[in-house]
Amino acid sequence: MAYILNNLVEPNLHADTTNLVPDWLHSEQSTGTSIMACEFDGGVVIGADSRATTGTYVSNRFADKLTKITDYIYCCRSGSAADSQAISDIVAYHLNFLKMELGTEPLVETAASVFRELCYNYRDSLMAGILVAGWDSRKGGQVYSVPLGGMCVRQPISIGGSGSTYVYGYMDSQYKPNMSKEESIKLVENTLALAMARDGSSGGVIRTGVITEKGVERKVILGNELPRFYEG
Repeated sequence: MAYILNNLVEPNLHADTTNLVPDWLHSEQSTGTSIMACEFDGGVVIGADSRATTGTYVSNRFADKLTKITDYIYCCRSGSAADSQAISDIVAYHLNFLKMELGTEPLVETAASVFRELCYNYRDSLMAGILVAGWDSRKGGQVYSVPLGGMCVRQPISIGGSGSTYVYGYMDSQYKPNMSKEESIKLVENTLALAMARDGSSGGVIRTGVITEKGVERKVILGNELPRFYEG
């Protein structure tokens, strides 16, 4: 009995316990996300879910990822919440000065260029994927995608965030050129609902906005009102 007791493995009181600490305690807040923007004749439709995560912990169920830049330009934010918010604030600051200097509303393309420059210059230290959408008198409704790394490309319809990987096929099958305002709204709502159903980092409510020459119309679809395609 003494031999057995002497050879028992003693507990290591100095063992590494970092694995016992939840990852959300040392993770930055992320809008790991589903965002979308779609052009139509006369404007654009933007949309996003509302779930913000810190690691695997849902830290905010009602985050607003549709951020106002000007009265006619909004951006959809994905990636690090802090990084994307900071970039949005800086762009809004620059465009506000530009509006005062020119005496007219800035172009959507100008806003996208400022986003592209910031995301590219700080690509090693920032994590932000942006969809810039809005309306101006020169080119009407426009959508520009500024993904991680700082590329900038205009697209008639674009999605982003972690939930986008689940719905590219659906978006491709349902989108067609010259869609009406109502068709675009329905496509955005259905696509985001499908992404939220599959992506664990997306959820909450759907926030949408319709931007035209009259300004922006915002709408919120609550969780119990989301489009449903199957019963799990």
